[in-house]
Amino acid sequence: MGKFCEVCEKGLMTGHNVSHSNRKSSRTWAPNVQKVRVIVNGRSMRLNVCTRCLRSGYVQRALPSVGGEAVVTEEA
Repeated sequence: MGKFCEVCEKGLMTGHNVSHSNRKSSRTWAPNVQKVRVIVNGRSMRLNVCTRCLRSGYVQRALPSVGGEAVVTEEA
């Protein structure tokens, strides 16, 4: 599923485009979801994560693997 955050479960929202004459047509809003490598239970996984969760630090990014093991860095 492409437009769904696997951390905060944010997904598509629906509503209306409203014209100047107040006619309404359906539309959807999608969260800005990126497929990133994150550390989950000590292992690196690819998850669909929204940019709000990335920026807020709800997930820890995983660097590219070296010898099959994910590299974890400590942030100050």
